[in-house]
Amino acid sequence: MEAEAQALMSKRSTPSRFRRVCVFCGSSPGRKPSYQLAAIQLGHELVRRNIDLVYGGGSVGLMGLVSQAVHDGGRHVLGVIPRTLMPREITGETVGEVRAVSGMHQRKAEMARQADAFIALPGGYGTLEELLEVITWAQLGIHDKPVGLLNVDGYYDSLLSFIDKAVDEGFIAPAARHIIVSAQTPHELLSELEDYQPTHDGVAPEPSWERERLGHSPKSDIGR
Repeated sequence: MEAEAQALMSKRSTPSRFRRVCVFCGSSPGRKPSYQLAAIQLGHELVRRNIDLVYGGGSVGLMGLVSQAVHDGGRHVLGVIPRTLMPREITGETVGEVRAVSGMHQRKAEMARQADAFIALPGGYGTLEELLEVITWAQLGIHDKPVGLLNVDGYYDSLLSFIDKAVDEGFIAPAARHIIVSAQTPHELLSELEDYQPTHDGVAPEPSWERERLGHSPKSDIGR
């Protein structure tokens, strides 16, 4: 019994290279209960690894589920949300610390600045936009933070197939394909993100990274 208790405690407090992970996800719960379960399980896995959460600040949908799970587990939760979205995405009591910002660009910049890695749960246009932007930043060498897809029930299979097609057609370099780490469970995904090693040539100086996040990148850095 004592050995089992020690094993359980070890499982609950696995050390991590990450201090805080940014999670992109929907403000809707999705139609499948598996999406909602995955959000809760991801929150529990972050707690188990002693990782704090930064996210889009909403208390509804998958955002609400993952943030509540992390908060209930005793880890710090930082929600970054534009003031104009607060009436729509926050209902009832807020979860953890809520940082109101002026707009979407500032929201993404602050979330990126705070995070050591990024994970996308299922979501819609906003989730995809946030995800693809941090992937693009990694491709340009603006950061070397791991980017993960929690591919619940194959939700992102079509996106991954599209990216593979873009590689085949010469629009994405094969090395850039490896920026995206995908897995079906939170435990597997976070383990792979822990082991991630960037394949690009280097990271831009911090001032350049700051300018890019604030939307002031030089024209020579723009890639399509």
